[in-house]
Amino acid sequence: MQLKGLRWWVIALIALATVINYIDRQALSVLWPDIVEDLFPDETALERKQIYANITVVFIFSYAFGQAIFGKIFDWVGTRIGFVLSIGVWSIATALHAFAQGMLSFSIFRAILGVAEAGNWPGATKSNAEWFPSRERALAQGIFNSGAAIGGIISIPLIAYMTVFFSWQMIFVVIGLIGLLWLIPWLILVKAPPKSHPWITAEEREYILTGQRSSENAPLCDEEEYSPSTGELLSRKQSWGVIIASAAIDPIWWLFVAWTPIYLNEVYGMDVKSIGLYGWVPYVGAMFGAWFGGLLAQNRIKSGWTVDKTRKLTISLGCLIMLPALLAMANPGGPTTAVLIMAVILFGFQTSIGNVQTLPSDLYGKKAVGTLAGFSGMAAKLAVVGLTSLVPILTADGNYTTVFAIGASLAVIAMLAVWVLIPKIAPLKKL
Repeated sequence: MQLKGLRWWVIALIALATVINYIDRQALSVLWPDIVEDLFPDETALERKQIYANITVVFIFSYAFGQAIFGKIFDWVGTRIGFVLSIGVWSIATALHAFAQGMLSFSIFRAILGVAEAGNWPGATKSNAEWFPSRERALAQGIFNSGAAIGGIISIPLIAYMTVFFSWQMIFVVIGLIGLLWLIPWLILVKAPPKSHPWITAEEREYILTGQRSSENAPLCDEEEYSPSTGELLSRKQSWGVIIASAAIDPIWWLFVAWTPIYLNEVYGMDVKSIGLYGWVPYVGAMFGAWFGGLLAQNRIKSGWTVDKTRKLTISLGCLIMLPALLAMANPGGPTTAVLIMAVILFGFQTSIGNVQTLPSDLYGKKAVGTLAGFSGMAAKLAVVGLTSLVPILTADGNYTTVFAIGASLAVIAMLAVWVLIPKIAPLKKL
């Protein structure tokens, strides 16, 4: 048996895994109004928000830690077994949420979920490198990334709809089972890498492997690339431009991922079903922003713009879109206007973030890219933890104006970090 276009089946399965990833992580925030009434009936609104924030902080810390763990696991055991471990563990952790009785048990299950869900990203990157020639990897990565936006769009209404038929405990069990079912086609389809897969056509195997070899023979040799030591890398202001920009912009995304259902419940008095009608809208903006940012950068570079001009334009445009929208959230009016403004914010975020994430490879050789990406990712998650921890305190009176003002200031800081600390986005040379 041979299957044409096998690589596209593989990336489609990984995109589906990403959709499931977002359904699983969003379940807690969507179901929280029901959960608190069941498990925390005597706590005040502020205490309930603080419990949710503490659980979310545990998840984010575990998520950051999990990216390093599963990056190594995928290198050790390969993508086939790596995905089995990642999605298998996170699906079981999701189902275990049904047995949570308080903040401690929820935190334990969220910690396991965070570590395992983080594996989806290094796994997808490694699969992309295995299954696609260099010329198609940007498209493959775009297909995979679209799974995150699609997951955000469908997860909130899907989970809200399930509350018509199931208790919150059973919903966690059902969505956990969905992830375990994903393992069946994965194990059947991904029997081996393309070099030895029995179902791949000879033409596709040659196309993939030849395209990968051509990327390895690029004109620029390792010796010509600037790959400094960690100490030297951290001594360059350009590195700090990337780190600060990442730490400033990432909390804006997580602010809405973690708090949108809680915000709609508190500010507009929505129950879970009403949240399902509104909460998906911001992710539509995120999906279009991801496409727009990538296509805009690609178009400008093809038209002859420098990488420096292209990156700064796209990052700045995204930040300038976010800035007035975040300020407008201080008094958005009705819920429809609020979620539409959120969609604009996430559109701007996704326009910027893809280009921020390319900065390490724009500045350094490949042996230093991972180091800078790791530092910027760590800084970003620490900043997310900080803002997440502040939200209950800053919104104790039910007013989110200060939080959105902080988000607006972060957009400005991200833009300034790129312009001031990275005078020219181009490969750096040794001092």
